[in-house]
Amino acid sequence: MKKVILSMVTSVALLCAGGFEDAVVYYKQGEFAPAMQAFEALAKEGDLKAQYNLAMMYSKGEGDAPSTTQAMKWYEKAANQNHALSQYNLAKLYHEAGAKDPNAYKKAKFWYEKAIANDLPEAYNNLAVLYMEGKGVAEDQPKAFELFKTSAQMGNADAQVNVGRMYAWSQQIIQDKMKAYENLKKALDAGKSEASHHLDRLCKESAWVCKD
Repeated sequence: MKKVILSMVTSVALLCAGGFEDAVVYYKQGEFAPAMQAFEALAKEGDLKAQYNLAMMYSKGEGDAPSTTQAMKWYEKAANQNHALSQYNLAKLYHEAGAKDPNAYKKAKFWYEKAIANDLPEAYNNLAVLYMEGKGVAEDQPKAFELFKTSAQMGNADAQVNVGRMYAWSQQIIQDKMKAYENLKKALDAGKSEASHHLDRLCKESAWVCKD
């Protein structure tokens, strides 16, 4: 099978409440340096929302040069306060770092599991990718499939593509062309254009499953 799809958390809106209002105004006006300064002052006091916002800005290079190290630092502080998006984003950064440091995949697994404990669908999908590719864990495609299924059932379109492909063509599970079609169609309806290619292939190979 070709490379599976990693999930991205699409919501990157700043967490905002109370004392964050001025910083958010700065941010929305594109005045990133004062926004970053305001978030950093609060982040150093242990405020998880400020830590998350600061990490996000470092990750995107807003207010300073992009810094994965700084982003990881502040995401981890919020993640240790059980903030699900910080746990996920930290795991994602470690996942990406694994290309140069294979040990980073184990840290990605750790934080994906923390985010899974907080029911984040994208974390199920991305942990499945680690098991699918044997990165930071022993390769285990059946386990990957179960994680993909959970994410897909929670409405994650990336996981629906991954589940559909496995149902259609994986040699590691019992194939089910109808379920492959159903998942790929859901992903396409959710705007995942890559699902179209897989649906075309599925319909050419097993035309009976494609009723519409």
